[in-house]
Amino acid sequence: MADHLLGHRGPIGLLLFRLYTVAFYTSVTMSLVVPEAGQFQHILRLLNTNVEGKQRIMFALTAIKGVGRRYANLCCKKADIDMNKRAGELTNEELERLINIIQNPLQYKIPKWFLNRQKDIKDGQYSQILSNSLDNKLREDLERLKKIRNHRGLRHFWGLRVRGQHTKTTGRRGKTVGVSKKKVWWWWWYCCGR
Repeated sequence: MADHLLGHRGPIGLLLFRLYTVAFYTSVTMSLVVPEAGQFQHILRLLNTNVEGKQRIMFALTAIKGVGRRYANLCCKKADIDMNKRAGELTNEELERLINIIQNPLQYKIPKWFLNRQKDIKDGQYSQILSNSLDNKLREDLERLKKIRNHRGLRHFWGLRVRGQHTKTTGRRGKTVGVSKKKVWWWWWYCCGR
């Protein structure tokens, strides 16, 4: 394989051999190879979100609110898309298929426990909430909790920790209230010392 390099002895031959093996065994899928300039898209617009075209498809999809790495991985597998492909290399048919799977996961046999909105309070449905509707649902939930004077809702309203954390020392926001010795001395002199 590298017989022509065996004539070189010492560090130069070893360096040449290493360079040869790295160049020979490096996978082409690891680097960004743009086949034609017209086909590659540097920025994609998916579900009201700008998606980076240079990233791999699984990690590029995580830019969409409501899509994490595991959900993106599962959707790419259901759509039969190569994980080593960059987001800008996908064809329009692949993108449409992928968006359809992301928006309608139950039709493609993605389990209910994988979704981010389970047993919705209004209709009891299981669904995957994405992009702008995720913010709306979160705001509606917080308003509902505040309206019914729930403990979680009140803690959100007061700006305190919700999940049972200690609040004595951490999470202090706003103006610090401390005692300055100088101020105490002037106050004592003004009131009592004269």
